[in-house]
Amino acid sequence: MSRTGGKPSREEYARGLPDHHDPTAGLGGAAPARSALTLRLVLAAFGVVVCTVAGVVFLVAGVPVVFAVVMFVLAAVAVVDLGVVARRKARGEPG
Repeated sequence: MSRTGGKPSREEYARGLPDHHDPTAGLGGAAPARSALTLRLVLAAFGVVVCTVAGVVFLVAGVPVVFAVVMFVLAAVAVVDLGVVARRKARGEPG
């Protein structure tokens, strides 16, 4: 990754890490993929809101509790994803 063999520097993150999470990078002359962290952050926030609201609506509407539990579990997964993405953006990864 970095020339010193350790963790990538902030400048390397700013330029983007080549082949990062892209097993097909360079096939057929394709450019390496770049991470879309901001889009992932927005989608995770949307997922938290939608799943939480759906879970509450399911509880109030008298739908079987298992559906509400599924929605709350999905909301929890989205919250964890928000934390992971926020940490990666704070570390300086592009996206």
